[in-house]
Amino acid sequence: MYKPTLDYAQQLDKEDKLAHLRAQFHIPKDKDGNDWLYFTGNSLGLQPKQTQQYIQQELDDWAKYGVEGHFEARNPWMPYHEFLTNSMAKIVGAKPLEVVVMNTLTTNLHLLMVSFYQPTKTKYKIVIESDAFPSDRYAVQSQLKFHGFDAEDGLIEWKPREREELLRIEDLEKIVDEQGDEIALLLIGGVNYYTGQYLDIKRIAEIGHAKNCIVGIDLAHGAGNISPELHDSGVDFAAWCTYKYLNSGPGSLAGLFVHEKHAHNKELPRFAGWWNHNKETRFNMRQPFDVIPGAEGWQLSNPPILSMAAIRASLDMFEEVGMEALRAKSEKLTGYFEYLINQIDTDRIKIITPSNPKERGCQLSIQVKNADKSLHKKLTENNIITDWREPDVIRCAPVPMYNSFEDVYRMVETLKTLL
Repeated sequence: MYKPTLDYAQQLDKEDKLAHLRAQFHIPKDKDGNDWLYFTGNSLGLQPKQTQQYIQQELDDWAKYGVEGHFEARNPWMPYHEFLTNSMAKIVGAKPLEVVVMNTLTTNLHLLMVSFYQPTKTKYKIVIESDAFPSDRYAVQSQLKFHGFDAEDGLIEWKPREREELLRIEDLEKIVDEQGDEIALLLIGGVNYYTGQYLDIKRIAEIGHAKNCIVGIDLAHGAGNISPELHDSGVDFAAWCTYKYLNSGPGSLAGLFVHEKHAHNKELPRFAGWWNHNKETRFNMRQPFDVIPGAEGWQLSNPPILSMAAIRASLDMFEEVGMEALRAKSEKLTGYFEYLINQIDTDRIKIITPSNPKERGCQLSIQVKNADKSLHKKLTENNIITDWREPDVIRCAPVPMYNSFEDVYRMVETLKTLL
């Protein structure tokens, strides 16, 4: 049973086998040199201290070798993306064949929809959750328009029930059961950015596939946070960014997953470029297009090495620790955070994130009654960095890589004072 005391929080930190990881990150500080209480790893993860060294290595090799760095660098640039594949596959529960790091999140979603959204006159609709992240909504609406369909008519929203915030899987099942003959694609956020709800990805895949719908997942708020087990889930494709829980730096490259069942289908429509052509004949320059099997077959261009170096710096930490240990700490850390918030005697706030640890990642979404953003602003003034989302939610993500139990305790103590 948790206890609402500083001594107890500090004791939990002493017992935490991952506590040493915090020292491996740059923690932002206030003007007096004190660490911020940073709870926005769900927007931008903190920088690992070894990132600079990883990037510097590539800068040094660029200076030393010039173009020959593609083959002569300590970490040759030509196959550099392959250095990331195994670690990334473990994080999302995939086979190496199914994963590649490339482009950015929404670009990857569009490239995947080129292949997997193949509407007909009667089966063309796309299902998203009603409060999907805006970029997903914009992406699917533009795909509908591109294929000549009305963006409103072609979009089906999976909504929470009246006076509820969370989605119910049985409501999605009803939608697909009743309209499945018209639905071509389900594109669902695996962890909802607003509520923090972690959806049953495998069940979503089963529901969609029962009506011959393609199923794709946006894991922007899932990768490095939960364990989605993408291969076993059976979803057709997924994409995610790396700058949130994967700590790769602002705007860094994204990840892409294509299930093994599609790996060798060369007939899938796709946009082509130099980098998804057969590696053996790529430099011949005059060969007809010969697509690479697996997720690498969706690449277009040679990747930015400096961004990949930052990703590698973070993935090496994940490789050392493992998602199982991170999830175990995450459930305990967020559980303690939830306990402390629930101890506050007020009706001004409530947590809308699921209380079941298996139905959430590390984020708790705190709904503020009669919200005007003032509470969030006061937290910021007290060097507590959270994330405001309209109309009335403060998102807080205690990240197991670098947040402590004492962080959580001190944040809630300040919150109580402000309330």
